[in-house]
Order: sequence, then structure tokens, then C-alpha cells
Amino acid sequence: MKNLIKQFILVLFAITSITLAQDAQSIVAKADEVVNAPKDQTANMKMILIDKEGNEKVRETTFLQKGSEKRIMRFTSPADQKGIAFLSLPDDIQYLYMPAFHKVRRIASHVKNTKFAGTDFSYDDLSSFEYAKQYDAKQVSEDETYWVMELTPKTGVEKDYGKLIMSIRKDNHYPAKIDYYDKGGNLWKTMERRNVEKIGKYWFSKEFEIKDLKEEHRTKMILSDVEFDTGISDETFTERYLKKAK
Repeated sequence: MKNLIKQFILVLFAITSITLAQDAQSIVAKADEVVNAPKDQTANMKMILIDKEGNEKVRETTFLQKGSEKRIMRFTSPADQKGIAFLSLPDDIQYLYMPAFHKVRRIASHVKNTKFAGTDFSYDDLSSFEYAKQYDAKQVSEDETYWVMELTPKTGVEKDYGKLIMSIRKDNHYPAKIDYYDKGGNLWKTMERRNVEKIGKYWFSKEFEIKDLKEEHRTKMILSDVEFDTGISDETFTERYLKKAK
């Protein structure tokens, strides 16, 4: 009888663990859906790069996105950055256009862990905002405001991060904060989404801040002139368009 009770408890524990894992995965998938809900979006973006002494560099870009995996960022200032453009496409394909060389080059997979244009985002950070596809989720805590999830890379998915800790708002499923840990378990970066508001039918963050704790450097990204569902053509997200002066 005791053995039967033990077996029942083990089966119940296994079923509960599987259910919790599925629930955690579905919460992260819903967060992905909320972030990527617009059919397309455009914005102007100011990037403020801040070093450990508090010195600032300001860069301005235009930003276009369609769906969850097509996006372009094009620098409009300062003069030495103007015209540089970045294109991200599905299947982890990325291109960079350098106007000084009048040439588009594909970003090789082995350099995607390097910083994008001096910011604290790597090229890999900008490749996709669909975490449920790339990470397995486990809920580690919750309070009245947030679910807190631990995300570890799925089998076969190569990431520089050993895990992420994501805080997701309960009222709207918006991911408010992500902590990035290296493979040694050390906190490496933090990213916060601020000034979250509903624009039309979409939740949107007008300010991001990402900090690299190892390099004591941070990047603020402030978005303005945000528009959704304007009907951006697929032709916009091509190498040919990338070379167009703006």
C-alpha cells in the first residue's frame, strides 16, 4: 500500500511539474505575442550611450519593423554614423550597410555576440523578440504585479547567455525586465522597458535601458513618433532598400 501511495505521489508530482512548465511557456509566449502584436511599426529612436564616467554619446535612428522578425534601423545622426543601416530577417539572417564602402555585408554567425554600433545590445539580441521559440521557461516566483520566469536556451539553440530571468506584468503580459546571466551563472546585463502605455490597441514601451554590468556601460533607447499598421511593404526589408539614402 505504501509503495502505491509513493507511486501516486510521484505521478502527481510529475503531472504538476509538466503543467507548471506548460503554463510558464504559455505565459512567455503570450508576452512575445503582446510585444509583437502590431502588423508593422515605425518610430524615431534616440540612443544615449553612457560610460562608467557618465560620458554620453547620442545617436539617432529610424526604426521599422514588420511582424516579429523583420526590422531595419538606420542612423540619421551624428554625421559620422549617418546612413549606417542594419537589417534583421527571419532564420537569423542579418545585414549591415556601411555607406563609406557602398556595400552590404551579411553578419556572420560567429560575430553576432559582438556589440551593435557601440550599444549594449549584441547583434544576437536584436535578431528576434520571440523568447518562447528559443528558450524553455520555468516560473521561479510571482507577486501581485509580476510573474518571474527563468528562461534557459532550448536544446540545439546557441546563446551566449546561460539563462534569462524575465519579469512579466500580470495586467497586460508585457515583459518589463530581463536579467541576462552568463554561462557561469553571473549577472551580465539587465534590460528594463519603461514608459509602457497603450497606443491604440497595442502595448508599447517608449524607453528601454540596457546595462552591461561587466563593462559598466549602459544604453538608453527613447522612441518617438511611433506609428502602427501603416502597411509597410515587404520590399522595404531587402538589401536593395538597405542601401537607399535617407
